[in-house]
Amino acid sequence: MAAAGAVSRSPRARASRPPLSPPQAVRLPGLLLLLAAAGPGADGAARLYRAGEDAVWVLDSGSVRGATANSSAAWLVQFYSSWCGHCIGYAPTWRALAGDVRDWAAAIRVAALDCAEEKNQEVCRSYGIHFYPTFRYFKAFTKEFTTGENFRGADRELRTVRQTMIDFLQNHTEGSMPPACPALDPIPPRDILALLGSPSGSYVAVLFEDSSSYVGREVILDLIPYENIEVRRALDGDQAVLEQLGVTALPSCYLIHPNGSHGLVRVAKPLRSFFSSYLKSLPDVRKKSLSLPEKPSKEENTEIMVWREFDRAKLYTADLESGLHYLLRVELATHRSLAGAELKTLRDFVTVLAKLFPGRPPVRKLLGTLQEWLATLPLDRIPYNAVLDLVNNKMRISGIFLTNHVRWVGCQGSRPELRGYPCSLWKLFHTLTVQASAQPEALAGTGFEDDPQAVLQAVRRYMRTFFGCQECGQHFEAMAAESLDTVKTPDQAVLWLWRRHNAVNSRLAGQLSEDPKFPKVPWPTPDLCPACHEEIKGLDSWHEGQVLAFLKQHYGSDNLVETYSVDLGDAGDTGALGHGLVEGRGLTAPQRPQGDQRAVSLRPPPGLGPRTRPPKSPQHGLDMRAPSAQGPQAREEVAVPFLGIGFSSLDMSLCVVLYVASSLFLMLMYFFFRARSKRWKVRLYHPAV
Repeated sequence: MAAAGAVSRSPRARASRPPLSPPQAVRLPGLLLLLAAAGPGADGAARLYRAGEDAVWVLDSGSVRGATANSSAAWLVQFYSSWCGHCIGYAPTWRALAGDVRDWAAAIRVAALDCAEEKNQEVCRSYGIHFYPTFRYFKAFTKEFTTGENFRGADRELRTVRQTMIDFLQNHTEGSMPPACPALDPIPPRDILALLGSPSGSYVAVLFEDSSSYVGREVILDLIPYENIEVRRALDGDQAVLEQLGVTALPSCYLIHPNGSHGLVRVAKPLRSFFSSYLKSLPDVRKKSLSLPEKPSKEENTEIMVWREFDRAKLYTADLESGLHYLLRVELATHRSLAGAELKTLRDFVTVLAKLFPGRPPVRKLLGTLQEWLATLPLDRIPYNAVLDLVNNKMRISGIFLTNHVRWVGCQGSRPELRGYPCSLWKLFHTLTVQASAQPEALAGTGFEDDPQAVLQAVRRYMRTFFGCQECGQHFEAMAAESLDTVKTPDQAVLWLWRRHNAVNSRLAGQLSEDPKFPKVPWPTPDLCPACHEEIKGLDSWHEGQVLAFLKQHYGSDNLVETYSVDLGDAGDTGALGHGLVEGRGLTAPQRPQGDQRAVSLRPPPGLGPRTRPPKSPQHGLDMRAPSAQGPQAREEVAVPFLGIGFSSLDMSLCVVLYVASSLFLMLMYFFFRARSKRWKVRLYHPAV
């Protein structure tokens, strides 16, 4: 899990690094133009792989099914997330693999799809991708939809994956083998003797090897795009044939020339690269046209990122809300349904969020509504689409809202794939531990009261169960298993997470996931908290009492600022917040697929949720729109849900229908009894004598 908030790599390096000026201000060029190559049909998406430059085939939601369905070649697809530190660190290996086997493309192709892009969320969900990176093989000529076969190699090193690709190709049935793939099975050694002395018009190379070797098959695939040469392999089972041909070491290459002459190939080292290079350099051996990923046009390949200046001493609402948006709408949404331990983990985590999240009232009300709904739901399995409906406020509940796009501020990186979501999670976790320490009564009645580990255990289970970077989740679980039982007070929980965060900083320092503008080092740095640092016997050490005070101040609600946050309009106009707000597009309702029809029966009660309270800070974002800009018509829309006092438009319509039906029923009953009364009067009337 990528760490946030670091500025230098070690106490010594930190001392030699000049401080920023002013100390807390982070300034980079006002407009960063990042050229992020994308695959065909992508809009500036693939940041780790560049189609046309890398040999990786860059796929997206619009191309993955078309590429892998009924294809004449097999596919190995990496489903990754551009924010995942392990994926960033693995990208050079994947690029190297794709380059190493680029000549195999007619038989099997190496591709990648970024599940961090929200447009790819549904397709990643349909393929059952829960963790990153996930590797799937797709056989050639597969006509029906399939989620592919998982890679199950001993490790993910280049050689292991390359050899597993060969095994996968050989697992094709005879009728489904990619037509461009030569025969990979060995031929009997005695068949080679029949070829000797018979001119064939092209070269025939035979690789002799033992049964565990992959060199022969690798050379066969390396020569796929080359003409006038055929490569076969043979095993070392027939010693008589080997002696007749003069083969004394394995692997060896025996070459039969087009004119019928033949003999052993002499190479400096008996390695795949030496054999392949020699065979490719033979006279009249020419390379055929090769199908490679197309390079996107400049229009598809340019992404503009606006840099937002920020104060490192502040905590930004935009980071926390953007993190919640990604957590609830993208990461958790990879699960089609939740049951058992997964559902309990979600309930506990949402409970902690609802009680301790210090953000703006509409977001707190949404979390409170979600928490109460999950707590009262009498089902042991729910489709996640039902949760999405509530998060997207499809019931139009008054006063709840969560931004439906990402806007990083303190968590922005110098490149789009750096920092971002993992940074926001660290900030969120720190904030929750600080809030639990500052407001212990907040968890009263939840079952977590008087438990100093409540927040950390909820975070631990979330990381283990849902966090997309599986390796990161395993590291966090290992840290928790090692020392979490030492936490006995809420303050110790705050310091435990701080220590673990610094341990992650230390582990990831110098890795490819490290942002060069924000190096990962012990935090807080001296310029942020001079009192946190002290020198004991010449060694830079922590003053943990001061660190605790700093963490409580830094992650406290009073340090939370709304600069750059999505504009919510006037504080009193919370009725309009039931709609999703898309940057630059005004008020719109987010659209999602219908999904599981059972979600209809799981609608949250419209009035549910905690009371909202006025925002703690009146500060508005630098790019907010003024409320008056919405005009009178917008103010009219706001007034309708407000008069509904928390009821949706459907609820109001039902009330009107019931009112009219009740009125008609009462009128009918009135006329019925009046007519009946008159009949009784006529029957009982006796004229006077």
